[in-house]
Amino acid sequence: MSNTITLTIDGVDITGRPGQSILQAADEAGIYIPRLCAKDGLCAYGSCRVCTVLANGRPQAACVQPIAEGMIVENDSERVRDIRKSIIEMLFVEGNHYCMYCEKSGNCELQALAYRMGITAPRFPYQFPDRDVDASHPDIMIDHNRCVLCARCVRASRDVDGKGVFGFVGRSKDRRVAVNAEARLVDTDADVSDEAVDVCPVGAILKKRTGYAVPIGERTYDHEPIGTDIEARRTAASE
Repeated sequence: MSNTITLTIDGVDITGRPGQSILQAADEAGIYIPRLCAKDGLCAYGSCRVCTVLANGRPQAACVQPIAEGMIVENDSERVRDIRKSIIEMLFVEGNHYCMYCEKSGNCELQALAYRMGITAPRFPYQFPDRDVDASHPDIMIDHNRCVLCARCVRASRDVDGKGVFGFVGRSKDRRVAVNAEARLVDTDADVSDEAVDVCPVGAILKKRTGYAVPIGERTYDHEPIGTDIEARRTAASE
């Protein structure tokens, strides 16, 4: 069996290895595919669908879809861009995201994706859900208004921290992240040094006493769009 697989992304031939996902192969080739639930070091989950591509004409989540010889992938077509924009817009209206006041502004992946996709206002009506904030822990807080149900904290706590602090409860619109205690975060074994606290892509899990520590102009996405680091690999390889 060959140890390389050749596929095409937006007309560009790239190679990958057996067992790699489309997202992994694209990352190594310097082709950015937007994502929220996917993160290096965490098992693939395929929940947010922001990484949707057309693989041989069919919509697939790039983070969980394995590559195959001769696969043709659309990553930047009009149809794919509209699918992703719809998903991002729905995430905004299904929560309460006050970007201008959020401590994660400038470092938020959801916000950065909206900027990259040119979203100025969602096409869908805001739902304004009534969600709680748990600030009971001395060093950590959870704002459920900003949670996008990406399960990064769930996977990191379970697979990296070995604790299982976070998990999902409820279904459909009532689905939310809960903690492994009767009610409050303070009653869990969560610690400010946990990986689960650092992996949140939005402002749902925050460390206390660190808000606004990095001034405007020095935050992660203040100067370069999200994904620029991945695209730089392709530029470097061509030089």
